[in-house]
Amino acid sequence: MTLMLHAGATPLDYAELRGLQTPDPTPTHVPIPHHRLVDVVRLTLGFYGHTVEEEHHGVTPDGMRYFGVLSLKSTYGDYTDTVGLRNSHDKTFPIGLSFGSRVFVCDNLAFIADHVVRRKHTAQAKRDLPGLVGDLIEPLADQRDAQHRTIARYRTTNLSQAAVDHAVLELYRAEVITVTRIGSVMERWEDPPHDWGVKTAWRLFNCVTHALEGRIAEQPALTSRLHQVLNATCAGSSVAGSANEEIVAA
Repeated sequence: MTLMLHAGATPLDYAELRGLQTPDPTPTHVPIPHHRLVDVVRLTLGFYGHTVEEEHHGVTPDGMRYFGVLSLKSTYGDYTDTVGLRNSHDKTFPIGLSFGSRVFVCDNLAFIADHVVRRKHTAQAKRDLPGLVGDLIEPLADQRDAQHRTIARYRTTNLSQAAVDHAVLELYRAEVITVTRIGSVMERWEDPPHDWGVKTAWRLFNCVTHALEGRIAEQPALTSRLHQVLNATCAGSSVAGSANEEIVAA
């Protein structure tokens, strides 16, 4: 997997991440080293029974902002569960953890839940980091199960062209995609660059995450809103399917 980043960040390995200089603390701001966040998250994941099989890291050129993705051991055939990490030394954003999925065939990344540590970088926050991260990771097993059920539903929900058109419009309204990306999504829907199966919600999900490549690691809320739109689309398609069955039966 290549960690695609939109804001000019470059990939680096963990050893290079450890070698980055952390800014000196001030009386009101105590930067938490990027690698320390990775270490705490890795340790906490292991404590709760999750195994990290692959990891990717990226930082902005000045080293101030960090983004990472940890892929977890999974029994799923063509996607794996992931944990996304964010940290900044320049107060751009708080520490963040996101839970989601990565599709093997094309490395599409998506998040179903996004959490931030709403604590300023102080000496107390640095001390309390393991507990704060633990509170976010403890429910991960249940979230992994919920994500699996969601993706299974996407795979079995066929979408009409009208449903797809409506879903893409709703994605635009929800600011998941811009007007300039609508064409990219529809092109992938009609002629997928990878094997995403027949015209189901799973195929549309991959079309959108593929078109958003480079933005998701930095803006996990994009795919949280994507899931909201697709869940509503699946519910609408199921109701329409049941109504059609009743008409045929009549």
